[in-house]
Amino acid sequence: MLPKLPLKEPFLLGIDGLSRSGKTTFVSKLERLLETSGYRSVTFHIDDYIEPKEKRYHTGYEEWYEYYFLQWDVAKLKQHLFDSIMERIVSEYENLKVDVVMIEGVFLQRDEWRSAFDCVLFLECARDVRFARENDETRRNLKKFEERYWKAEEYYMDTVKPLERADFVIES
Repeated sequence: MLPKLPLKEPFLLGIDGLSRSGKTTFVSKLERLLETSGYRSVTFHIDDYIEPKEKRYHTGYEEWYEYYFLQWDVAKLKQHLFDSIMERIVSEYENLKVDVVMIEGVFLQRDEWRSAFDCVLFLECARDVRFARENDETRRNLKKFEERYWKAEEYYMDTVKPLERADFVIES
């Protein structure tokens, strides 16, 4: 899947998947595999860029819309992360040659971000399996899943079609 070393520029790999599909666990294991294979990698987690609650809750929009469209400032992330990732790597990791840059998170293949990646993996996982990975207290708020998360995920799957756009689909 990855090109042979040495790479001219860092290879930008997206790890996409719906909530609780195993993205963070997958990335942790992939980081170790890359290291043992001689690659140096850096990972960015899209959840580190979530907007403050007042910008994404009780906005007057439907809950699924808030989650999909307001959870992240899509345009700001495009400019300050996706479009400038190479410059950021050079400045933040100037003493370390980085071979692979990974960005993991949900909804990575939206039109605004997809072109930044050299390759995208989509972790496919059934909803019931993902829901079972939530803690008991979180699972008790089924309405939030139905109105916020699952509707946004359905919108993403129906409009963006990440299974078709991904370079690789992995069952998790």
